[in-house]
Order: sequence, then C-alpha cells, then structure tokens
Amino acid sequence: MGRLPAYHAFVPIALTLSLLLLVTPSCGGGASQFRVVFQSDRDGNSEIYSVDASGNNYANLTNNKGGDYSPLCSRDGSRIAFASDRGGKLRIYVMGSDGTNQAPITAGDGGDLTPAWSPDGSWLAFASVRTGKHQIWVMNADGSGQTNISNSSASDSVPSWSPDGNRIVFASDRDGNREIYVMNADGSGQTRLTSNAATDWDPAFSPDGSEIVFVSDRNGGIPEIFVMNSDGSDQRSLSTADASSWSPAFSPDGSKIAFVSDRDGNAEVYMMNADGSSPARLTNDVSNDLTPDWCGKS
Repeated sequence: MGRLPAYHAFVPIALTLSLLLLVTPSCGGGASQFRVVFQSDRDGNSEIYSVDASGNNYANLTNNKGGDYSPLCSRDGSRIAFASDRGGKLRIYVMGSDGTNQAPITAGDGGDLTPAWSPDGSWLAFASVRTGKHQIWVMNADGSGQTNISNSSASDSVPSWSPDGNRIVFASDRDGNREIYVMNADGSGQTRLTSNAATDWDPAFSPDGSEIVFVSDRNGGIPEIFVMNSDGSDQRSLSTADASSWSPAFSPDGSKIAFVSDRDGNAEVYMMNADGSSPARLTNDVSNDLTPDWCGKS
C-alpha cells in the first residue's frame, strides 16, 4: 500500500491503513471544547488515551495489558469504540468516554478492527478478516446483527459514515491499488471516488458531509493529508510532502483536522485548520501517538 513509516510495525498492519516539552497548539474557535482520543505505547503497550484539545490533562482510558487500538468516539461523545487484542484476538470493544464499562461486542477469531459509529450511535461499521480478506461489516451498537455489506473479493477497510447516516466511505484495492470508495449504508451503490496510480486510504467525512479527508502518497510516495468534495472532485493536498502525515479526522465543528505526522522525528498527533493552515503539535512523547479522533458534542 505504498510507503509507510517504519514504526507502523508497532501496531497490527491493518491498523496502519487506516496513526517532556509540550507544544500547545492554538485551537481557536469551538474546537477547544473537545477532547482528542488516540492510541499510544507510551506506557509500554498500546493503550487508548485522551487529551484536551489545548494539549492538557492526559488520561490513560484503557489501562490494560493487551493492545488497544483505533479509538472512535460516538457523535454525542458518550462512548468510545476501539479494537483490542486483550482476549488473544482482535475484537471490537466499547467503553464510556471516561474509560468505564469496557466490554467486547464482537467475538471469535474475526480479526475485527477500525470501528466507526453511525451518526445516531445505533450502528457500528468495522473491518474484519473473518471471510479471509478485509471486508466492511455493520452491526447494532450492542454487537448484534453483524452483516458483511461490502461483500467483495478485494480488501475493503477503514469505514467512515456520512453525517446523515446514508453512506459509508472506505478504502479498497479492488481495482488494482488502494483507492477511496463510497457506498450506501446497506452496501449498495459502491462507487470509486479516487483514481490514480498511487495509494489512497484513511477516508473520513467532514461533519457537514460536503468533503472527505483522506491520505495519499501520490506526491513522491510520501503520505500526505488530502481533501476532496464528497463526489470525488477537487482533490487537493492539505499537508506537506516534507514528512509523512496520515490518520486525519475532522473536529465535530469542522474547524480543525487532527492527524499523525513524523515531521518531528516520531509519530505524534497534530492539529491544523480545516484548510491545512497553522499545523501544530498536540502530543510530544518519545513513544508513537497514533489514530486520533475527537470526543464532544457536535
């Protein structure tokens, strides 16, 4: 899937498709009211952490001996879904936004990862290898009704819901290399949005549904943050090709994008304005901080 930083080996490979002196970013606007959740191995193994959008008040939410990955907050900020291998297999877990009531909602040997909440919090989409290749599945928020909706012979991964709940954007290699696709929430109408010789992945809708942010290594093989209109038009870079950047996520108010970059030597969480201006580092640790998402009411 193109060039990825070497430290992606610290987390399961599928989770990469999907990432002391504290440099405090200038958040401005409404984004400062939210918290950012992310995964980090700063305490010896991968855990889910949260931090204020101002860069203060870190908290280890999972505090478990297993590996915890890819946190995603429900739209109302009350719950966090994540993947964990604490039971020996990658499964989807859900907990309160303060780390309480951690419980698995998938079971078996499916290799389940990258969960994504529907806007109303009643459904979760996720990727699973239970059929041999990564496919996009959906289930009720309690884990019932698990259904393969991408149902292809390719590798489909990293789902993200549109804010109206009608569509799911995802990455797939079904046409020879990894591109961004969109489908209806029932799996119908699967349509390719990007088409180039490079690798595109990590898509996510903006809060108003008008744009999709994603990662591409089309500029010299280095992953950058891109954005496009939700129909695939006007694809443009928001970050620099001087360093790798990936795992973008819009803030609930749409004013900011959190992302991961190695521009200062290792993987850290950064924030920038939604137009790509004023990037600033949020985390600063010798360990790798990855896969950020936002918690808070939209």
